[in-house]
Amino acid sequence: MAGIIAALALGAALAGCSAIKLAYNNLPEVAYWWLDGYVDFSGAQTPKVKDDLTALLAWHRETELPKIIAVLQKAEALAPDDITPAQACELVADIRNRLLAAAERAESPGAALAVTLSDAQLQTLERKYAKNDAEYVKDWADRTPAQQQEKRYDKFLDQNEDFYGRLDNDQRDLLKQLTAQSMFDAKRVDAERRKRQQEALALLRKFNAEHTPAADAQPVIHSYVQRIAEPRPGAWRDYQQGMLEEGCRYVATLHNATRPDQRQKAVQRLRAYETDLRDLAAK
Repeated sequence: MAGIIAALALGAALAGCSAIKLAYNNLPEVAYWWLDGYVDFSGAQTPKVKDDLTALLAWHRETELPKIIAVLQKAEALAPDDITPAQACELVADIRNRLLAAAERAESPGAALAVTLSDAQLQTLERKYAKNDAEYVKDWADRTPAQQQEKRYDKFLDQNEDFYGRLDNDQRDLLKQLTAQSMFDAKRVDAERRKRQQEALALLRKFNAEHTPAADAQPVIHSYVQRIAEPRPGAWRDYQQGMLEEGCRYVATLHNATRPDQRQKAVQRLRAYETDLRDLAAK
């Protein structure tokens, strides 16, 4: 079920891609094929899913793009100066709110699709989850802590150099230090992923067995999405909050170690994103 909502809400996520115009304008087709890989749509389902994705993109273009542009403008205003972890977290919260808005908009078509999934499609979904889990274990959980740190460092280096330009040796050393200090726990993430997948499969099988109407399935899906976005008190919520605070602190620390020319490059990148989104909104 998480895959269903994620695919239908993909517009908000793709709005941050470097190939933004191409990705955004082709979102319905890309999202359809991505989602089809999870459940293998029937001929009867395909037209409705494509229509729902097209409608979601039209809503997102009109309603959400102006709000994302406002977030970019806020980031652009902050970029020339030092920032605090609290300011970084405020931007994260803004982005999260936009993603949640898209997810909530996708709940109705997501419920309409969920109640039509057959036993065979749920088996396909279960196999897809298992494949994804195996890939995650191979990429992350089976690696030693040192290997995980190296992989995360390489990923963060690429992201930051795409934004700021080439980092100097001191900045790279700082990034390595921050990565080494992280509380990231791949096995804990893997366990939570599997838990959410099994919960989704159980809900979808219940819809199938009880022939649940879409109107009754939608609040169940809403609760599921909210539990992912805002976990109940406990170890996973504490871990998620710790990772959020860590990320905000690391973003601020690295940004505050950048030079004026690197910050100017960041401003230029944010303005380029803003221009792209304005062009997309105009269409």
